[in-house]
Amino acid sequence: MSRFSGKIGFFENVEVSPGIWEPKIVEKQYKGDVTVNNWRNMPVQDKVNSDLTISNRVSIISNPYSDSHLDCIKYVVWSGTKWEVTGIEVNRPRLILTLGGVYNDGQET
Repeated sequence: MSRFSGKIGFFENVEVSPGIWEPKIVEKQYKGDVTVNNWRNMPVQDKVNSDLTISNRVSIISNPYSDSHLDCIKYVVWSGTKWEVTGIEVNRPRLILTLGGVYNDGQET
């Protein structure tokens, strides 16, 4: 088990000016543990390179914000990459986040 310290991205509607709301990603800093660390390449027929997929689990200490925004958690920034959250296990006082492939935020790199 290794330590985790990084950002978690929450998708929510944010008021950008009075009465004007827009969907945005809000990142919050969390600490916890990486409890499972598995990596694998998934060959894709139409691509030259395989997609990297992980099945890591990150256990964080929950707080009122994460508790009230469970359905908004989209990704975890870990090892410099945004990883999609594919599952959430509530085990008070912790949230255990299962990670999958690289998070696609719709922006070209």
